[in-house]
Amino acid sequence: MKHRYIYWLAPAALLTWAACGKKQQAGAPVAPPTSVYLAQAKTAEAVYYDKYQGIVVSINTVELRSQVPGFVTGIFFKEGDVVQKGKVLYEIDKRKYQAAYDQAKANVLSAEANLVKAQKDIDRYNMLLKNDAIARQTVDQAQATFETSKSQVAVAKAGLESARTDLSYATITAPFTGRIGISQVRLGAQVAVGTTLMNTISAEHPIGVDVVINEQDINRFYNLQKSSTDSTFKLVLPDGSKYNKPGKVLAVDRGVSNQTGSIKVRIQFPNEDDVLKDGMSAVLQVLNNQSGNRVQIPYKAVIEQMGEFFVFTARDTTVKDTAADKSVKDRRDTIAKQVKIKLGPRVNDDVVVMDGVKQGDNVITDGFTRLRDGGRVTTGSAAPAAGAAPKK
Repeated sequence: MKHRYIYWLAPAALLTWAACGKKQQAGAPVAPPTSVYLAQAKTAEAVYYDKYQGIVVSINTVELRSQVPGFVTGIFFKEGDVVQKGKVLYEIDKRKYQAAYDQAKANVLSAEANLVKAQKDIDRYNMLLKNDAIARQTVDQAQATFETSKSQVAVAKAGLESARTDLSYATITAPFTGRIGISQVRLGAQVAVGTTLMNTISAEHPIGVDVVINEQDINRFYNLQKSSTDSTFKLVLPDGSKYNKPGKVLAVDRGVSNQTGSIKVRIQFPNEDDVLKDGMSAVLQVLNNQSGNRVQIPYKAVIEQMGEFFVFTARDTTVKDTAADKSVKDRRDTIAKQVKIKLGPRVNDDVVVMDGVKQGDNVITDGFTRLRDGGRVTTGSAAPAAGAAPKK
């Protein structure tokens, strides 16, 4: 009798405990929604540029070196000035070169005189030979002398040309119009053939900017070489100011580096005012071909996690809520949904979204510090000031 009572009491107690648990669970309060601020994704004109680190280079630069040895006897320019093509820049002591030229000139005159004598001899001997008044051997010797004299004239003229060249090398002139640098030699300095750097001259208008691009961008720059506008290339100077002259693709290098997978591209800019200097660093901005009407959101709405970017979007949804009395009620809630996005460039306080968000989507800009994916939210009355960096 006692055991039967225990067996009956245990299931009853278990049923009672389960009923109390369901009643308590049904009556548990729902977590309150998180207060957030929203902004609507909009489509707007987005003109943006890709940036490349560049170096300003002269399109034509020449190092001035002497082609004859000697001492510098004249410097005829002001350092840093623009010199015209053909202007005399340096003079090497030319006395021995002048003497060599005069001697070579005299050798030519002597050789030509011998040739004239040999010509007269051969003419006279030929006339005598017709009358059988001279031996054939004598005529042949005169003919050989005549040919030798002709070759001696050619040798003398070649020597004269060599001496003239050396004499001209003693005077160093500007090979083209450009800006000359600071002289590396002074009056009285001795220069060696081809090794002593005397100065450097560079043409500054137009001028180039060299950038290194990935091999994936080669076709893009080939297309820009065929067709570009005044707004395709912009140059930012080291002080942050923008160079207001348009550029164009001058050349794409012949091959890709097999070590870096990159290639050099040269952009040409006009430089009438001498603003760009050879060797100056600058940032080349290239108009992105995806510029246009793009979806934009406030940049402060972006969350960065391990190199990937996300935003929370707010979406209205209907929730089925079962009450304790088994009746079913519908409730309209706003739910936060975390979405992975692909970012484009910054546009002031906004950022372009290439993928993940559509026009009209409501993105959460503030208040998502304690927010979780799928959590309930409620909108605040006004959004605080825009932040400058994405939340992590």
